[in-house]
Amino acid sequence: MGSPAADATTSADHARPDTRQRLIDVAVELFIRHSYAGTSLQMIADELGFTKAAIYHHFRTREQLLDAVVSPILERLKTVIAEAEQLRGVHARADHLLTGFAELAVQHRVVAVLAVDPAVDKMVRASREWDDLVDRQMALLADVDPGPAGLVKATVVFAGVAAASGPLSAKLDRDELLAHLIDTGRRALGLRVPRAKH
Repeated sequence: MGSPAADATTSADHARPDTRQRLIDVAVELFIRHSYAGTSLQMIADELGFTKAAIYHHFRTREQLLDAVVSPILERLKTVIAEAEQLRGVHARADHLLTGFAELAVQHRVVAVLAVDPAVDKMVRASREWDDLVDRQMALLADVDPGPAGLVKATVVFAGVAAASGPLSAKLDRDELLAHLIDTGRRALGLRVPRAKH
Protein backbone atom coordinates (compact mmCIF):
# COMPACT_ATOMS: atom_id res chain seq x y z
CA MET A 1 0.00 0.00 0.00
CA GLY A 2 1.27 3.52 -0.83
CA SER A 3 1.81 6.32 1.60
CA PRO A 4 -1.01 8.84 2.19
CA ALA A 5 1.02 11.48 0.32
CA ALA A 6 1.46 9.17 -2.68
CA ASP A 7 -2.24 8.25 -2.60
CA ALA A 8 -3.20 11.95 -2.50
CA THR A 9 -0.94 12.69 -5.49
CA THR A 10 -2.47 9.81 -7.44
CA SER A 11 -5.99 11.04 -6.63
CA ALA A 12 -5.10 14.57 -7.69
CA ASP A 13 -3.59 13.29 -10.94
CA HIS A 14 -6.78 11.38 -11.72
CA ALA A 15 -9.03 14.27 -10.72
CA ARG A 16 -7.38 16.73 -13.10
CA PRO A 17 -8.41 15.06 -16.40
CA ASP A 18 -11.82 14.23 -14.91
CA THR A 19 -12.37 17.89 -14.01
CA ARG A 20 -11.33 18.99 -17.48
CA GLN A 21 -13.73 16.50 -19.06
CA ARG A 22 -16.54 17.60 -16.73
CA LEU A 23 -15.96 21.18 -17.88
CA ILE A 24 -16.19 20.07 -21.51
CA ASP A 25 -19.33 18.00 -20.86
CA VAL A 26 -21.09 20.85 -19.07
CA ALA A 27 -20.00 23.29 -21.77
CA VAL A 28 -21.59 21.00 -24.38
CA GLU A 29 -24.85 20.87 -22.39
CA LEU A 30 -24.92 24.66 -22.07
CA PHE A 31 -24.01 25.19 -25.73
CA ILE A 32 -26.99 22.99 -26.66
CA ARG A 33 -29.27 24.94 -24.31
CA HIS A 34 -28.02 28.48 -24.90
CA SER A 35 -25.73 28.34 -27.99
CA TYR A 36 -22.00 28.99 -27.88
CA ALA A 37 -22.52 32.75 -28.11
CA GLY A 38 -25.02 32.58 -25.23
CA THR A 39 -22.75 30.60 -22.90
CA SER A 40 -20.15 32.28 -20.70
CA LEU A 41 -17.39 30.78 -18.59
CA GLN A 42 -19.25 32.12 -15.55
CA MET A 43 -22.34 30.10 -16.52
CA ILE A 44 -20.20 26.96 -16.78
CA ALA A 45 -18.61 27.70 -13.41
CA ASP A 46 -22.05 28.25 -11.82
CA GLU A 47 -23.38 24.99 -13.29
CA LEU A 48 -20.50 23.04 -11.73
CA GLY A 49 -20.36 25.02 -8.49
CA PHE A 50 -16.82 26.14 -9.35
CA THR A 51 -15.18 29.49 -9.17
CA LYS A 52 -14.22 31.10 -12.45
CA ALA A 53 -10.58 30.80 -11.33
CA ALA A 54 -10.98 27.01 -11.21
CA ILE A 55 -12.04 27.04 -14.86
CA TYR A 56 -9.09 29.26 -15.80
CA HIS A 57 -6.81 26.50 -14.50
CA HIS A 58 -7.96 24.39 -17.49
CA PHE A 59 -9.18 26.94 -20.04
CA ARG A 60 -8.02 30.54 -20.14
CA THR A 61 -10.69 31.60 -22.63
CA ARG A 62 -14.04 30.48 -23.96
CA GLU A 63 -12.33 29.93 -27.32
CA GLN A 64 -9.95 27.38 -25.76
CA LEU A 65 -12.92 25.54 -24.34
CA LEU A 66 -14.70 25.61 -27.70
CA ASP A 67 -11.56 24.20 -29.32
CA ALA A 68 -11.59 21.32 -26.81
CA VAL A 69 -15.23 20.60 -27.73
CA VAL A 70 -14.80 20.92 -31.50
CA SER A 71 -11.38 19.31 -32.07
CA PRO A 72 -12.37 15.64 -31.49
CA ILE A 73 -15.42 16.12 -33.73
CA LEU A 74 -13.33 17.64 -36.50
CA GLU A 75 -10.66 14.95 -36.10
CA ARG A 76 -13.31 12.25 -36.65
CA LEU A 77 -14.68 14.19 -39.62
CA LYS A 78 -11.16 14.38 -41.04
CA THR A 79 -10.97 10.57 -40.93
CA VAL A 80 -14.39 10.18 -42.59
CA ILE A 81 -13.39 12.58 -45.37
CA ALA A 82 -10.07 10.80 -45.98
CA GLU A 83 -11.85 7.43 -46.13
CA ALA A 84 -14.45 8.81 -48.56
CA GLU A 85 -11.79 10.28 -50.84
CA GLN A 86 -10.19 6.84 -51.21
CA LEU A 87 -13.37 5.25 -52.59
CA ARG A 88 -14.05 4.78 -56.29
CA GLY A 89 -17.06 6.55 -57.72
CA VAL A 90 -18.70 9.87 -56.91
CA HIS A 91 -21.78 8.20 -55.39
CA ALA A 92 -19.76 5.89 -53.13
CA ARG A 93 -17.69 8.81 -51.86
CA ALA A 94 -20.73 10.99 -51.19
CA ASP A 95 -22.60 8.16 -49.47
CA HIS A 96 -19.66 7.37 -47.18
CA LEU A 97 -19.33 11.02 -46.21
CA LEU A 98 -23.07 11.44 -45.64
CA THR A 99 -23.21 8.33 -43.45
CA GLY A 100 -20.12 9.34 -41.47
CA PHE A 101 -21.35 12.89 -40.93
CA ALA A 102 -24.80 11.67 -39.84
CA GLU A 103 -23.24 9.23 -37.36
CA LEU A 104 -21.07 12.04 -35.99
CA ALA A 105 -24.05 14.40 -35.66
CA VAL A 106 -26.13 11.79 -33.82
CA GLN A 107 -23.26 10.86 -31.50
CA HIS A 108 -22.41 14.51 -30.78
CA ARG A 109 -25.72 16.37 -30.58
CA VAL A 110 -23.82 19.62 -30.04
CA VAL A 111 -23.04 19.55 -33.80
CA ALA A 112 -26.58 20.87 -34.35
CA VAL A 113 -25.83 24.00 -32.34
CA LEU A 114 -22.25 24.55 -33.44
CA ALA A 115 -22.99 24.10 -37.16
CA VAL A 116 -25.23 27.17 -37.23
CA ASP A 117 -23.23 29.39 -34.87
CA PRO A 118 -21.36 32.15 -36.77
CA ALA A 119 -18.73 32.42 -34.01
CA VAL A 120 -17.92 28.71 -34.35
CA ASP A 121 -17.81 28.94 -38.14
CA LYS A 122 -15.43 31.90 -37.88
CA MET A 123 -13.12 29.97 -35.55
CA VAL A 124 -13.10 26.88 -37.77
CA ARG A 125 -12.61 28.92 -40.93
CA ALA A 126 -9.73 30.82 -39.30
CA SER A 127 -7.72 27.59 -39.36
CA ARG A 128 -6.45 26.85 -42.85
CA GLU A 129 -6.51 23.11 -42.09
CA TRP A 130 -10.16 23.11 -40.98
CA ASP A 131 -11.18 25.52 -43.73
CA ASP A 132 -9.73 23.06 -46.24
CA LEU A 133 -11.60 20.25 -44.50
CA VAL A 134 -14.93 22.06 -44.87
CA ASP A 135 -14.23 22.60 -48.58
CA ARG A 136 -13.31 18.93 -49.08
CA GLN A 137 -16.49 17.66 -47.43
CA MET A 138 -18.64 20.01 -49.48
CA ALA A 139 -16.91 18.90 -52.69
CA LEU A 140 -17.54 15.22 -51.93
CA LEU A 141 -21.29 15.81 -51.76
CA ALA A 142 -21.55 18.50 -54.43
CA ASP A 143 -19.73 16.34 -57.01
CA VAL A 144 -22.80 14.09 -57.26
CA ASP A 145 -24.47 16.87 -59.26
CA PRO A 146 -21.70 19.18 -60.58
CA GLY A 147 -22.57 22.85 -60.77
CA PRO A 148 -24.66 25.21 -58.66
CA ALA A 149 -27.40 22.63 -58.02
CA GLY A 150 -24.92 20.22 -56.46
CA LEU A 151 -23.54 22.90 -54.17
CA VAL A 152 -27.04 23.86 -53.03
CA LYS A 153 -27.96 20.22 -52.38
CA ALA A 154 -24.72 19.64 -50.44
CA THR A 155 -25.35 22.73 -48.30
CA VAL A 156 -28.96 21.71 -47.61
CA VAL A 157 -27.88 18.19 -46.63
CA PHE A 158 -25.15 19.37 -44.26
CA ALA A 159 -27.35 21.99 -42.64
CA GLY A 160 -30.31 19.60 -42.52
CA VAL A 161 -28.41 16.70 -40.97
CA ALA A 162 -26.87 19.00 -38.37
CA ALA A 163 -30.15 20.71 -37.47
CA ALA A 164 -32.22 17.51 -37.42
CA SER A 165 -29.74 15.77 -35.11
CA GLY A 166 -30.19 18.39 -32.39
CA PRO A 167 -32.66 19.12 -29.61
CA LEU A 168 -35.70 18.93 -31.89
CA SER A 169 -35.05 15.21 -32.41
CA ALA A 170 -33.95 14.47 -28.84
CA LYS A 171 -36.92 12.15 -28.23
CA LEU A 172 -36.12 9.91 -31.20
CA ASP A 173 -34.19 6.68 -30.76
CA ARG A 174 -30.62 7.28 -32.01
CA ASP A 175 -30.65 4.39 -34.49
CA GLU A 176 -34.00 5.51 -35.87
CA LEU A 177 -32.79 9.11 -36.17
CA LEU A 178 -29.61 8.00 -37.92
CA ALA A 179 -31.58 5.93 -40.44
CA HIS A 180 -33.87 8.89 -41.20
CA LEU A 181 -30.95 11.30 -41.59
CA ILE A 182 -29.13 9.00 -44.01
CA ASP A 183 -32.27 8.21 -46.00
CA THR A 184 -33.26 11.88 -46.27
CA GLY A 185 -29.72 12.90 -47.23
CA ARG A 186 -29.53 10.24 -49.93
CA ARG A 187 -32.85 11.35 -51.42
CA ALA A 188 -31.82 15.03 -51.37
CA LEU A 189 -28.53 14.27 -53.11
CA GLY A 190 -30.04 11.79 -55.55
CA LEU A 191 -27.92 8.89 -54.30
CA ARG A 192 -28.91 5.34 -54.93
CA VAL A 193 -30.22 3.64 -51.82
CA PRO A 194 -28.14 0.49 -51.20
CA ARG A 195 -30.06 -2.75 -51.57
CA ALA A 196 -30.76 -4.58 -48.35
CA LYS A 197 -28.51 -7.59 -47.78
CA HIS A 198 -30.32 -10.92 -47.56
